[in-house]
Amino acid sequence: MKIDFLTLFPEMFQGVLHSSILKQAQERGAVSFRVVNFREYSENKHKKVDDYPYGGGAGMVLSPQPLFHAVEDLTKKSESTPRVILMCPQGETFTQRKAEELAQAEHLILLCGHYEGYDERIRSYLVTDELSIGDYVLTGGELGAMVIADSVTRLLPAVLGNETSAQTDSFSTGLLEHPQYTRPADFRGWKVPDVLLSGHHQNIERWRKEQSLKRTLERRPDLLEGRKLTEEEQELLDSIRKQQEK
Repeated sequence: MKIDFLTLFPEMFQGVLHSSILKQAQERGAVSFRVVNFREYSENKHKKVDDYPYGGGAGMVLSPQPLFHAVEDLTKKSESTPRVILMCPQGETFTQRKAEELAQAEHLILLCGHYEGYDERIRSYLVTDELSIGDYVLTGGELGAMVIADSVTRLLPAVLGNETSAQTDSFSTGLLEHPQYTRPADFRGWKVPDVLLSGHHQNIERWRKEQSLKRTLERRPDLLEGRKLTEEEQELLDSIRKQQEK
């Protein structure tokens, strides 16, 4: 996969892209990152990329010319049609499901804006997706783009050491992940649940399902709304609810 970032502040990406899983993913050839300062594509003699909004108003608006030219340059030799993603507070809220969808693409281009906003023609004629990482406003789109790149990259084949890790993460199954424990079995009197020490894999799996459902019900009950449960999951959920009513 190729992931390109169009930004006015390329230095922001250095630590993130050269550390931890993202660094390993590049070394394994699973992904390549390119950080491009789209100011370089400005045809303005002063390299301006923004201007005052027509009709008046506060702030500056990003001009379409630099971003259109940058995307066209990045894709002129591309063998696949890229997903061009606009980081925007008005966009669709980014979720694990969206990450899984984007992980199937060969080429992502993430547009990181600043200032008051974008010229509407960027939104209408250049991008394929508009994404937001939450209902709040950041100084620019860089942090959101980094979040998306990290979330998508870890889903690519051979990126994580354990191939099942991404499959069992919170939200990957539609539920929150069950509690995890490691050595020692007794720490300051706080003990690991006996079932996890039993070696009985069927009982362990049932316990994990039950804990996942319980944690989801307590913390994110909205994830259970409309979810089609298996017979076993429904039985466990009914039991959890009865225990909570006592």
